[in-house]
Amino acid sequence: MPIFRDILFGFLITICGVTASLADTPGNAFRQVIEGQIEALSRDDGVTAFGFASPDIQKTFRTPEQFMRMVRSSFKPVYRPRSYSFEAPILVEGHHTQPVRFIGPDGRGVVALYKMERQDDGSWRIGGVTLHPTGERGI
Repeated sequence: MPIFRDILFGFLITICGVTASLADTPGNAFRQVIEGQIEALSRDDGVTAFGFASPDIQKTFRTPEQFMRMVRSSFKPVYRPRSYSFEAPILVEGHHTQPVRFIGPDGRGVVALYKMERQDDGSWRIGGVTLHPTGERGI
């Protein structure tokens, strides 16, 4: 039985190690940041939504109010999505990018490409978003 116990123990350590490493992948961190911002937007909580933006984005828009005006006017599918789903993270021109499929309030589909930027403290923030229509229609 000791051999069986050692094999089982080794298997459990391997499974736990894989689980821990999957939980620490950038994709999971990206998802937490993006979902945090989407949830803040759904509450019209500009201060929190603005907090997920990179320092360069914050410098550009200067205040949460200006940031929210831009989001409301130019990013309606992200501001008020009917639904959204995450795809696998990718590299675009050397930048960590998280694609997210949205069905906007008008029922039209877009893929939002979130450029993610690692901060000095190791955290991730959103460094920009571009929207790409998919031709998809939602209900």
